[in-house]
Amino acid sequence: MREGADAFLGAAGFGVARREALPSDASFRRYVRLHGGPRPALLMDAPPPQEDVRPFLHVGAHLLRIGLSAPEVIAADPDRGFLLIEDLGRDTMANRLDAGADPLPLYLAAAEALAALHEHAPPEGLPRWDAPRMGETAAATFLQWWWPETFGTDPSDAEAGAFHAAVGAMLAPFAARGFVHRDFFPANLMPLDRAPPRHIGILDFQDAALGHPAYDLVSLVEDARRDVDGAVRAAAIERYLAHRPGLDAGDFRAAMAVHAAQRHLRVAALWTRLARRDGKWGYLRHGPRCWALLDRALDHPATAPLRRFLDTHVPRDLRTNPASLTEPA
Repeated sequence: MREGADAFLGAAGFGVARREALPSDASFRRYVRLHGGPRPALLMDAPPPQEDVRPFLHVGAHLLRIGLSAPEVIAADPDRGFLLIEDLGRDTMANRLDAGADPLPLYLAAAEALAALHEHAPPEGLPRWDAPRMGETAAATFLQWWWPETFGTDPSDAEAGAFHAAVGAMLAPFAARGFVHRDFFPANLMPLDRAPPRHIGILDFQDAALGHPAYDLVSLVEDARRDVDGAVRAAAIERYLAHRPGLDAGDFRAAMAVHAAQRHLRVAALWTRLARRDGKWGYLRHGPRCWALLDRALDHPATAPLRRFLDTHVPRDLRTNPASLTEPA
């Protein structure tokens, strides 16, 4: 545990609590479950400058203010990157699915909570998750990591320019400026015994931005880390749309396709970066799923600009994890 954590916990009344380190993900953040303190709590250790807890504080306060479930902040030291937050438990939606729970009620509940989230105006000060930014993030994994790993060389200026133009043209018609969680999927959702829409606890919202809400529904029903049954996917989409009757369903489904194409390409290439740069080879197992989801998204006419770019520059037999990536023995 980093220097300063003991003093922070002691000042908050959790100095004698027993500490249980939780599994980490691909970020620099670490979580510790605290046992025996004044109340159930987690320590979030988010070391600066790699991490900044201020967006978490800002967005979390917004979620609670609009009547949704997010961890209450018990104590905070933003300058040193320590937060003490309410522990909503171990029972994530992902854990329930992995244990064999019926997925349909879980996905319907998550879709309802997401619709409630999107019905409210976003808080001030969120960054943009728009076509230029989404193009940059896709290029940062696809062009900078997947492309040289696959082709043995960096893309040319012309190829990189064509990629950015394709992503921009695909996303340009869908420039909504609503709240986007950006990682609204089962590992970040907690089924709770609370009345809707508080029946789903929302976690890891610090990367929230201004963008198109279709991105979040894609994150839920086209999860990069798990298969979602087609009937469950369709029912969750219908439940979301039923709770937002003011939306044009056709336009929203088109927006889902283009945001799915961007997300799946970016994340499929992200696994390459995590393996090659960070030695996190286990993420490669999700590659085939992401490329398959990308193929499905590219069937929609709204994704035509990106589809044309890929058909020109990336043969279908290469749309997978790079052959050069094999986990070391």
